This record gives sequence, structure tokens and C-alpha cells, in this order.
Amino acid sequence: MMQKILVTGATGNVGQEVVRLLLLQNCHVYAAVRNPPSDKQILGSDVECIPFDFTNPDTFTEAFKEVNKLFLVRPPALANVRQQIAPALNAAKLAGIEHIVFLSLLGAERNSFVPHSKIERYIEQLGVPATFLRCSFFMQNLNTTHCEDIKTRGELLMPAGNGKTSFIDVRDIAAVAVRTLIEDGHQSRAYALTGKEALTYYEVANILTSVLGKQIHYNPSLLKFVQQTRSSGLPMDFILVMIAIYTTARLGLAGTITSDTEQLLNRSPMTIRQYVEDYAEFWL
Repeated sequence: MMQKILVTGATGNVGQEVVRLLLLQNCHVYAAVRNPPSDKQILGSDVECIPFDFTNPDTFTEAFKEVNKLFLVRPPALANVRQQIAPALNAAKLAGIEHIVFLSLLGAERNSFVPHSKIERYIEQLGVPATFLRCSFFMQNLNTTHCEDIKTRGELLMPAGNGKTSFIDVRDIAAVAVRTLIEDGHQSRAYALTGKEALTYYEVANILTSVLGKQIHYNPSLLKFVQQTRSSGLPMDFILVMIAIYTTARLGLAGTITSDTEQLLNRSPMTIRQYVEDYAEFWL
């Protein structure tokens, strides 16, 4: 039977790659998006775009009615799990969703402040079979969230101190996600997904400098980070979540290296140098 899978966050870094790989596996992919006409141009004609908004319950019934599995991505701007995420999860259970694969955060089981932890607990309370992909810091955040800082100011600005981070490429995350969605045996499991090396942001800046051929320096100032993100219009809830994530790195808790990614993919995870080489055009 063909798998019918709803992908939230389908136009994001991980979501787009998950959609692409699911289509290669002959799955029927539904993209839960806020603007189907424009998002279909991004995702392509093989994807059925379904109107969906976590903050609009009127969109839930139609989105969940045809699917049996859900790839769940928390929208970064939504931090109140009880009000902004839980109603959609309730609707998914009522619709008979058989399996949720949730894009979570490395260490979420030990960090109750981050929304990912609250979502994990809520899914467990619902009793829907689930797989939690607890991912380390995405390499691709450097060419999205932090792209302008790197490109225009030659600066990596994040309050992570001298702590190491086991960065992971979203292409590896998506490959793992697809396996857990289409294969049996991953329900009620949590995977800690990391890259193969743990680096400080000073080391990342050096790799960027080496590959791009221009000087990139790392600035760990918390005050400047808050000022910069506020001036760019990001909501304070979102900024506080980012600070919590970077604090994890600063305290030395983000440098864990696990074997889960390599075991699930049967290959070594991508390195950050490989990532920078592949994405260099974003910062030039």
C-alpha cells in the first residue's frame, strides 16, 4: 500500500529535502503549507499542497483526513505548545494518524525549557506511536538564519561561548526521517542525530574563512546577539528559544557525538567542510 504522508514545514530546509526523498520512494506526499499556490511553485507539481496553519483549527480536518503518517516540524515562531501546537496534534490523533515522526532537538529530553521537550511529552501523552529525531544544530542554519551576518559583516554572531557543537547536515536528517517514515520498527524510538565531529564556532569560522577565501570571525556576545536579532524583527519568544539552544552549546552540552546517524544511513555523516563547500555561493 502506498504511504500517504503529511509533511509540515515542507518549504523549510529539512522539509523540502524530506519531500524530495519521499517522492523518490514512491510515496504520496502531502505538503501542509500556508499558501498552496505559491508553495507549490517551490515544491513542484508532484506534491499535493494542503492548506494548513497550526494557529487555525479550521485547516486541521482537511489536512489530516487522507494521510496515515505525519512528519512534524515546529514552526520556529510558535513557542506556546499548549496553545499553538497541541490542538493540531489532538486533531491528528482524532483523524487516525498512525505514526508521527517529530523533528526534535538534541538533549530535548533533559531541557524542559525548549518547546521541543514539551511537544515530545505531549505526543507521548496522546499515545500516538512516534519517533523523535533529536537533532544537533543544523549546518544549514548558517546559510539561512545567519547568512546575512556571514555574508555582509564576515561575522558568526551567536552566544555559544567556546562550547563545541556536533553540527549535522539537514540532508542527513532528511534521509533518516524518510527511513523512519517508510520502514517498520522505528515507532516508540528516539534517535540522537549528530555529525561526526564536534567543533567550536571559532573552528567553524576558520573553515568558512578557508573555503570562502575571506575573513569570517566569531562573536559570542549575548548582548549583541539580542540587539541584532531584535533589530531584525524576530519575536522575543523566538529569540529566547535561540538563546536557550546556544546556551546548551556554551555549557558544553551540545558537543555529544552519537553513532545513530551513521547506523541509520549506513554511511558517515557529512562534515561541515563538505557542507560549506556545497553551499559556498550563499555567502559570496
